[in-house]
Amino acid sequence: MHQPKHSSTLNLRIGLFCPILNMKGSEFLKKLKALGRDRKVEVKIESRRGKGSHSTLFYGNRFTIIRNLKDELKTGTFKAMLKQLGINENDLR
Repeated sequence: MHQPKHSSTLNLRIGLFCPILNMKGSEFLKKLKALGRDRKVEVKIESRRGKGSHSTLFYGNRFTIIRNLKDELKTGTFKAMLKQLGINENDLR
């Protein structure tokens, strides 16, 4: 079936404004460490401060709890973590 000519343009525009989706905890940690290096902010993770598969993730003097690093982050959890760390979604790109 033939798609309208503007559909690829629309998909491109949507991609520019959609949040980062399907990010695993390990990817989030990797991007946060890179951001910390750029901004000279200490990033560390302490598994002993978490319960079960949870760990405490520090970004400077702020922190959040992160689940199993192998699991994908849910959108609400991802946004809450960003808010707790005081960073913007665009900072991680």
